[in-house]
Amino acid sequence: MSEVAIVGIGMHRFGRADGVSGRAQAVHAAREALRDSGLRFSDMQFGFGGSHSAGDADTLVSELGLTGLPFINVANGCATGGSALIAADAAIRSGQHDVGIVIGFDKHARGAFNTDPAEHGIGAWYGETGLMVTTQFFGMKIQRYLHDHDLGPGVLATIAEKSFRNGARNPMAWRRKEIDAAEIAAAPMISDPLTQYMYCSPGEGAVALVLCRADRAHTYTRHPVFLQGAAFRSRRYGSFEVFSPWLATDRADSPTVEASAAAFAAAGIAPSEVDVAQIQDTESGAELMHMAETGLCAHGEQEELITSGATAIEGRLPVNTDGGCIANGEPIGASGLRQVYENVLQLRGDAGEHQVPGDPRVGFTHVYGAPGISACTVLTR
Repeated sequence: MSEVAIVGIGMHRFGRADGVSGRAQAVHAAREALRDSGLRFSDMQFGFGGSHSAGDADTLVSELGLTGLPFINVANGCATGGSALIAADAAIRSGQHDVGIVIGFDKHARGAFNTDPAEHGIGAWYGETGLMVTTQFFGMKIQRYLHDHDLGPGVLATIAEKSFRNGARNPMAWRRKEIDAAEIAAAPMISDPLTQYMYCSPGEGAVALVLCRADRAHTYTRHPVFLQGAAFRSRRYGSFEVFSPWLATDRADSPTVEASAAAFAAAGIAPSEVDVAQIQDTESGAELMHMAETGLCAHGEQEELITSGATAIEGRLPVNTDGGCIANGEPIGASGLRQVYENVLQLRGDAGEHQVPGDPRVGFTHVYGAPGISACTVLTR
């Protein structure tokens, strides 16, 4: 089977772009990725892409080029971008194609996501309780986690403080103003113990990646990044996930646990070898929990790592170096690919003010979403 490399990356800045459609942002990101790879859209043998609120990705060929390539729409909630990448990885690794493009984009209305319970096979009663507003789910889940692992709620503000600090150093981030932990903790309480500044916001943005067979990567770039492992998992009975209408008496691991383990196994790399990690942080509690679920640390160890600065850009395990979802917002179709974009920058040494020191060689990404799905990648150079 063929190995896979990323040879081109492109991005439209996240945030709010008034007067610019989500599709236009996607076209911009795709053209930047093609320019970065030195290839043309007519060279692409396939495309995978997705968006939740900004239109069908396959229609982007109207602007990029009517070349006849198979372009497949992907829709998988917050894991849309990660799912598109895994599909592209399989298309190349299987030998079916040599080179292709992946695009994720979105443009969400202001305010919380408004999801119909019926779309997830749940009765109307669930929405009437307010639990379709996911802030409540995240508040309940992190309350239990803090209790079970004897962690203090103050660490949640420290995580968000790091996110805003990293975002201030990232020119492509939405939130580029530092906010200290005291102000974050004192912000309006949304769902105890999570305050306003501990949550990300729906937003806009686009990311595109050009992938190819690894043995041809140096034809296109001097600095390829190799996709050593990629895995996707859905929830098992007993795991408590977004839009779960009940809690089983017998608990099971989150899909994050299985997806991350599978990605590391495919890559032949241990979590202890990771130099830089991008982890789903819909809110700061998610980053805390997912650090352990992905195997980057043990449950209960996070508070010491975070408060000691180990997860800062200059620390021994930098996490969410671009500011994560908290600083970038979450355009659903693009978030998973943003993480990969950031790790490619880091492994190339091209991240500028938010570059991880020490010549990082291994990057890890993790995305999580409703109704309990996770996609992970392991990248090397």
